Amino acid sequence: MKRILVCSLLLLPVLAGCMPRTAAVAGVTVTPMLFKVSEPARPGENVTIQGRYLGGPATGRVRFGADERGAGGFVVPADGIVSWSDTQIVFKVPQNAPAGGSYLFVEVGDMRSTSLPFSIRQ
Repeated sequence: MKRILVCSLLLLPVLAGCMPRTAAVAGVTVTPMLFKVSEPARPGENVTIQGRYLGGPATGRVRFGADERGAGGFVVPADGIVSWSDTQIVFKVPQNAPAGGSYLFVEVGDMRSTSLPFSIRQ
């Protein structure tokens, strides 16, 4: 029993190194991850993004039309956000959004999420 306790105590620092690192933005502890986005949408239609660690509307923004590295694209204006939680974002596609396919990201503070392919229909 003592051997198990000693081994557990010795492994604690190793396991602690695997824990997520914290970021400078309050409420964001790991890189935001996107799991699912709704079907391609037209301007004026709602889009739902599902993920984890998505922060909130005060510290985050949604970018679509970007390349695979997150450069360029179109940022959804604050008044286009319908709802935002740590696991789901609903936004309305702006009327002036460029049509076509590309990638969608969520940026929280200085952290960029994983990407998902996404298209705006005409």
